[in-house]
Amino acid sequence: MELDKTIKQVLEQIDPLGFEQKGAYNLRYNGTALCHGDSDHIKIKKKEDKQDKQGIDIYISKEAQGEYVHIPVVITASGMNDLVYNDFYIEAGAHVNIIAGCGIHNSGCNEARHDGIHSFHVGKNAIVTYAEKHYGEGEGTGENILNPVTNIYMEEDSMFSMDTEQIKGVDSTKRETKAVMAAGAKLYMIEKLMTHDNQYADTIMNVYMKGANSSSQIISRSVAKGESKQVFHPNAVGEAKCHAHIQCDAIIMDKAEVCAIPEIIAKNIDAEIIHEAAIGRINSEQLLKLQTFGMTEEEAEAVIIESFLN
Repeated sequence: MELDKTIKQVLEQIDPLGFEQKGAYNLRYNGTALCHGDSDHIKIKKKEDKQDKQGIDIYISKEAQGEYVHIPVVITASGMNDLVYNDFYIEAGAHVNIIAGCGIHNSGCNEARHDGIHSFHVGKNAIVTYAEKHYGEGEGTGENILNPVTNIYMEEDSMFSMDTEQIKGVDSTKRETKAVMAAGAKLYMIEKLMTHDNQYADTIMNVYMKGANSSSQIISRSVAKGESKQVFHPNAVGEAKCHAHIQCDAIIMDKAEVCAIPEIIAKNIDAEIIHEAAIGRINSEQLLKLQTFGMTEEEAEAVIIESFLN
């Protein structure tokens, strides 16, 4: 089906690979599934829940090797409160790339909100790459609010890589992630975040390494501008022989506020868990060096921020 200009404009921001109505995909628009398709190895079904939960179930066969599934959400209706539950069932040995994200175009005076609860059931030896990008725009005065919840359940020797990004236009967000890991499971989580004006962002990550030789790496890179506020609270719990590393780096500007609360808990003598946190301003020497190449201060700041986040 032909998508209108606004939907295409938002999709360009939240789907870096380019959304196409091919293979396995599901486009949710203003609270309903606008279009969707299956592939030979990935099936998407509307959720049929007795509690009337909206959402989809995505079944990924072990035959899926390097395939992609796109599940973007677009909201253009001011005043909408969209709550959706999506469950992913990844068979043992599968290898899949999942591209998600939510974009809000709010031209009204009312709040537009999306709460997406995603649960991943990752089979033994499966490999999952998950990318989620959040974005807000619109000439209205209503707030754009996104509250994603991600639950990851990993069986033995599985791998899950999660890349989340929020760079523009989201007034308030609470991002909650929980991972439960079996023996040999490997988890990589990277967060890129920028807030400005009076925006607020709260990130909570809880990782439970229950199996022997499980490992996790959690990285957060954020920039806070204006009078925005950020809270980053990762928690790694080692319940067996395991390894974890938490790193949170932030640039603070103007009158912003950044709070980093890394937490590590070891419940096994062979658990090795490390955390690092650093918050600071843009290096003045870097600014001056870039300005010597003819850049304005604003242009130099933009280059430094882009390099830092990427």
